[in-house]
Amino acid sequence: MDAVRVALLREVLAGTEWLGATRRFAAVLRGSVVSHGGGLLLAGTAEYEPWHLAAHLVDEAAWSGTPELAPTLVRHDPRAGDPAHLAVGPGRIEAARRGETLLVASPSADAPLLERVADARRAGVTVLALGPVERDLAALAHEALAVPDGSELDLDTVQHLVSAAAGETLPPARGRRRLADRLSRLADRLTAPPPPPW
Repeated sequence: MDAVRVALLREVLAGTEWLGATRRFAAVLRGSVVSHGGGLLLAGTAEYEPWHLAAHLVDEAAWSGTPELAPTLVRHDPRAGDPAHLAVGPGRIEAARRGETLLVASPSADAPLLERVADARRAGVTVLALGPVERDLAALAHEALAVPDGSELDLDTVQHLVSAAAGETLPPARGRRRLADRLSRLADRLTAPPPPPW
């Protein structure tokens, strides 16, 4: 989904709780990775690996000049010979330490994933959750954005809104910019060619 489609989706969703909720969650995500600087891990389950969200966050990291948003995708079954960015297994969650952020994006969380997330949280990792966020995962997450089954938006659509908002949120350290500067930057983003495929 490109920036124009995200803008149209936001117009359709104006007046609903989704815009505020996705922006708040994106601000927490961005604030965590920028302020802590430890890196962003993105995980799902063996049945649902959030490739799409990883690609959008990489794009937003490039467009916004915020490299901290580019995640390390944690895969449940990486294969020998996979490219380096696709060869990170679940042991990376176990190795995570204070200052890192773990985003779990999945329609469900299985027991092995929950155990790894609990260990990471005990090690000082900031845990964020995106999806139906069942009770066990909600208890582990520092911040969660619930996308219940049967809601008006599906998980993939909410991921687009979150990733776009994460790229737009200005970090506090940069301070305020003049409106003309922000409009110019937005025009540049909308007219720029997309970054190379992930």
